[in-house]
Amino acid sequence: MAKILNGTVVSTKMNKTVVVEVERIFSHGVYKKTVRKNKRFKAHNENLDLHLGDKVIISETRPISRDKHFIVKSKE
Repeated sequence: MAKILNGTVVSTKMNKTVVVEVERIFSHGVYKKTVRKNKRFKAHNENLDLHLGDKVIISETRPISRDKHFIVKSKE
């Protein structure tokens, strides 16, 4: 089953690739404090129609390159 993540586009400088930042919110196991963690994924974008700050949905796919294993499904 492929992972589906929601994130924000933070870079569009590469050709047919965007960098998407996904924020994860969870509760710390011992201290029960809410913690926010961000992770950046490179995602394949064939259409070149995205801009900085766009909200997107990305889905896991086969490896496209060494770092790129997600594809942009849709724009929110």
